[in-house]
Amino acid sequence: MSTRPTGGLGLVRSDFAGQPRWALVGSGALDHAQTDCIKATELEGIPVDRQELRDLVENVMGALERYGSSLASTPGGAGWLHVQHVPVRRFVAEILRKLLALDAWVPFASAPGPLALAPYEGLVGLRTSSSREYLAYTVTWSGIAYLLGAAAPHNPTRSAQLRNRSRASTASAEPSPSPSGLRQRDVVALSWTSRHAATLMPVLVELERDGRTSLLLDLATDPAERCPAPKATGIDLRSAPGDLFTLSGTAEGLHLPDDERLVRVKDHNVQLVRLVRLLSVLLETSGGCTQPSWRTLVRAEGWLDSVLAATRPYTVLLSNDTSPLGALAAHAAERHGANTVHVQHGAWTAESVAWPALHSRDIVVMGERDLPLARAWVRHPAAEVHVLGQPRFDVLAGLGREAQRRYLEKMLAPGSRRAPARIAVWACQPFGPDRLKAQADLLLDGLRAADGDWGLVIAPHPAQSADVFSPLLRRDGGPVVAVADPCVGARGCLAGADALASAYSTCGIEAALLGVPVLEIGTPGERTLDLASHGLATRCHNADDVAEVLSAPRDPHPPVPKTATDAVCRWRGDSAAQVARLITHRAETPARPSDHVHHDAPGATSVSPQGEGVPAR
Repeated sequence: MSTRPTGGLGLVRSDFAGQPRWALVGSGALDHAQTDCIKATELEGIPVDRQELRDLVENVMGALERYGSSLASTPGGAGWLHVQHVPVRRFVAEILRKLLALDAWVPFASAPGPLALAPYEGLVGLRTSSSREYLAYTVTWSGIAYLLGAAAPHNPTRSAQLRNRSRASTASAEPSPSPSGLRQRDVVALSWTSRHAATLMPVLVELERDGRTSLLLDLATDPAERCPAPKATGIDLRSAPGDLFTLSGTAEGLHLPDDERLVRVKDHNVQLVRLVRLLSVLLETSGGCTQPSWRTLVRAEGWLDSVLAATRPYTVLLSNDTSPLGALAAHAAERHGANTVHVQHGAWTAESVAWPALHSRDIVVMGERDLPLARAWVRHPAAEVHVLGQPRFDVLAGLGREAQRRYLEKMLAPGSRRAPARIAVWACQPFGPDRLKAQADLLLDGLRAADGDWGLVIAPHPAQSADVFSPLLRRDGGPVVAVADPCVGARGCLAGADALASAYSTCGIEAALLGVPVLEIGTPGERTLDLASHGLATRCHNADDVAEVLSAPRDPHPPVPKTATDAVCRWRGDSAAQVARLITHRAETPARPSDHVHHDAPGATSVSPQGEGVPAR
């Protein structure tokens, strides 16, 4: 039986000369169709096998590497596919997810055939996201038809939304001004999110106490993500040139005539030259610091070269060496002879990392469970992995639980109202509206069914717009709900909570370290940090699970063994000092071949048994 679409585009069977064919049409035209049809949004909602998707992404990225990795490079020799690998890979995953959904729809699977596109529809568009800045690129169904060989004489590559973004930016050829007044520094660090700043600044403070100087480059384009002014005199803070992340324009080398090179995706042949043509949209549209355009990266490389030439650091310190700015910085550091140190700023899972690659020489990970992933992902031939914890967690022991509790109560009961007896905090991620609503429904239904008087404080992700939560505040009945100030975030209130809920926010780790009960929420199959497998959280698939956990007696639970927390994060309160000691040791010790994992920085007084080390590869 056909699904009758209403609104938007639909896919309809339109056989020709006895052969199955399919066409994208306005779904209003399908009201009286006597053949198979489906609404495009329903087609996109068909579940796909995640492992199959990951395998296909690897295959297509390999084909892209062979076909086009040399098509464009920065003056410093950084290839476009290397530097832009993360946004490219995410876009490829979007394409393959739609192809798998198409194959999973029984009418098409039983009668596959050519797909005709919708004239004048842009081939690349944007998905809805609650992030303030991140651009969630996607391929339209006309873009899918184009990749499979359909002629598109009247289809622009970009949607109207993307064309408007491009017109709002410039493609100035003027070079960025060279940094002035810079002196030699021991360390240059790069940050473009608040999580980077909170991870790196404690390390720079420890280095300053040891007489080491540093320069922190703040590349954030969202004001809420910028670094606070350092108080230590030995730390200099500089921002990128004001127009650096506004550049759009053609990515030379990525616009080639059609050829016969294909990559096989199950039963489909995808034209590689057309794939590169669609990928050029990502490189030609300014997406801020998280997804800089190709012209931005070329200019950023020249600016970063001048910074490194002026400061001559021994170490370039990063919290992300995989996304465009991080990969570019690691590449530039190698050319300038600087050691590279990467400090893991968020939890890793095999499924959560957009590109399983680490480019720095020294990799600092949070816990023992990160070792296998780090060993598998390192790319530097002399890479070493160090289990030193998380510098921004050093301050957790000093959080004021009573003060945070008062903040939560004030949020939920302004004025003279009575606060709920028990309070849960929801640490969010910038998901799309549908997923956020599903998690909100799960939590609120669970809170409503739980024993006791519960309230909920929503802590938005630092990159998330708080406006998306407005509908929750207008609900009638059920638990009282409030949204924390984004400047406070989950870190600023979790210590005062009776429970913390999240899918995979790193705040779940912070709560577990402080002994706050953690609920890992999401339907079966949804990704979490898997703290539950270490006894640090409870997995909640539905509202009944949430209600059961929250209704449990509040008697103190047995303390979690140190081995369990160490698996997730080595927490001694000295992680910043350990990372600083590692950087100092590298500066004082000539480089030598080494391929080991370390559980303390070289030369440190060990607070846990020193491991013998295992091969990093």
